[in-house]
Amino acid sequence: MTRRRIEVAIVAPTLGILGGQAIQAQRLLDGWSEDPEVRAWLVPVNPVPPGPFRHLLRVKYARTLATQATYWPLLVATLRRADLVHVFSASYFSFLLAPVPAVAVARLFGRPVVLNYRSGEAPDHLQRSRFARRVIRGCDRNVVPSAFLARVFAEHDIPTRVVPNTIDLARFPFRLREPLRPRLLSTRNLEPMYNVTCTLRAFRLVQDRHPGATLTVVGDGSQRRTLEHLAVSLGLRGVTFAGRLSPDRIPDAYAASDIYVQTPDIDNMPSSVIEAFATGTPVVATSVGGVPAILQDGVHGLLASADDAPAVAAQVLRLLADPPLARRLAVTARASCERLRWPAVRSQWLDLYRELLDAPVPTAVEVRHA
Repeated sequence: MTRRRIEVAIVAPTLGILGGQAIQAQRLLDGWSEDPEVRAWLVPVNPVPPGPFRHLLRVKYARTLATQATYWPLLVATLRRADLVHVFSASYFSFLLAPVPAVAVARLFGRPVVLNYRSGEAPDHLQRSRFARRVIRGCDRNVVPSAFLARVFAEHDIPTRVVPNTIDLARFPFRLREPLRPRLLSTRNLEPMYNVTCTLRAFRLVQDRHPGATLTVVGDGSQRRTLEHLAVSLGLRGVTFAGRLSPDRIPDAYAASDIYVQTPDIDNMPSSVIEAFATGTPVVATSVGGVPAILQDGVHGLLASADDAPAVAAQVLRLLADPPLARRLAVTARASCERLRWPAVRSQWLDLYRELLDAPVPTAVEVRHA
């Protein structure tokens, strides 16, 4: 007997909010498209309000009210036709605005919930918020993309399953950098937690040794103007602030670069590092959050302490001085991406969906602030 397709509502940001959640949600949607066993659709956490109210998106607090006024009715209209609800989750205020309403509406219709928590801020968020812990425990399954987050959840006695991020390797072709040139790339959003300031300070030290070195900074955010001013004050040359690039242009940024550098203070399982691995771009990263779980120092790339520009620069210079090391790291890193291909990740999601639908589901949940 042929099973009918599982109807899955994926509650997540659209690519209009460019970041790891939106990218991974889109990769899931692409993977499930035309799949014989799963039909998935996106329920955007950032829906565009109806015409007369769209102008409110330009006003800071009014934007939140207009989005929420559109989001809740959308949840009610779309989750009722799902077999299960797959909710992407970040931390703090975003957790309250996006996952919490989705969980509440899913419960209203008796739909099982997969909470796909993806924030590197989990240690602080879960420690501080008893309410968040209660909501998360009330979900039918909690899924995280890294062993790092699984350990954080375990500290609060919350069971999880690890399903890694996925990547379409065909879109990120591999190439060995021979010769290896001092052409650096950063693709993190320009927000404080990603500490692109440290990348610029490290680049100053690299450029002292390699005057022709370049750095391309892909991304946008609240710190862009500050970072541009810092580049000038540091006397940097060859720095390009490329702004936000659409996902289809990101592979070109890796292809044009020889070393990938990221220096966040908080992180989880960054898609950017995986993309660099796929393309053969050797990686230097700060050893924070879940990064060491996917990047073993000296095996898949090189690590440095958080907010330590001299240490980051030293690792970049080490790569430039030792091309065989860079080659070995690139080859090993690319091999580690095989387990992230869609067929492998698909089977993990499909098994989880089937397991969940075979289990009894409560029809209501009570959530109270504590």
